[in-house]
Amino acid sequence: MSDLWDALRGRTSARIGLGRAGDSLPTERVLEFAAAHAAARDAVHQPLDAGGLAKELESVGLGEPLVVTSRAADRGEYLRRPDLGRAPGDLSRIPHAGGDVGIMFADGLSPVAVAEHAYGLLMALTDVLGERYSIAPPVIATQARVALGDHVGAALGVDTIIVVIGERPGLSVADSLGVYLTHGPRPGRADADRNCVSNIHPPGGLDYATAARVTAALVAGARQLGRSGVDLKDNSRAITPPPE
Repeated sequence: MSDLWDALRGRTSARIGLGRAGDSLPTERVLEFAAAHAAARDAVHQPLDAGGLAKELESVGLGEPLVVTSRAADRGEYLRRPDLGRAPGDLSRIPHAGGDVGIMFADGLSPVAVAEHAYGLLMALTDVLGERYSIAPPVIATQARVALGDHVGAALGVDTIIVVIGERPGLSVADSLGVYLTHGPRPGRADADRNCVSNIHPPGGLDYATAARVTAALVAGARQLGRSGVDLKDNSRAITPPPE
């Protein structure tokens, strides 16, 4: 049976107008919450099929993806020791390809998001970046935090590293990606040296084409400015005033 809240629920993922059953919530709402909580936990703990993802990404045509890992031995250690997720394991197989842009896919806190959206986002990024910049073969990193991209970018020898990572899942969305861009990647970069595009999970969040367009604008801005981070602003959504 519909109620006055139905129209608003269709416009937000927030839990609103849940109703009451005596002194508690209706059973339907309790079960919805439990299912969302379980989905968030599963998104964190489900391992990324790096080999399967590599085969999928290879079809984009940027070269054979390389798979690396952090110093975290397993998922439990990764969650307990964020510092190990930022530190590289063996990067000796990464070629010093050089080039303008490198792209690293990191499982982060939602391997599910990477498995679901990596291919679509890489296609969109290739469409907007491929004609202007040289792109190194993609890298897939497991048990990885954002800062691992600094080591990968330095090993690749690229001017800018784009880290696509699974964002921390919530009770509304468990499969969201974030993009972190660092110009001049090297070990020791701080969060203030990065720019972020978040909430990428079509159809409910940012779509691939828009996320890629914003990222491309940040790449261009970073190359012009000579750095990324707090001094670099996203002008991709700027509205050009109508002519007088």
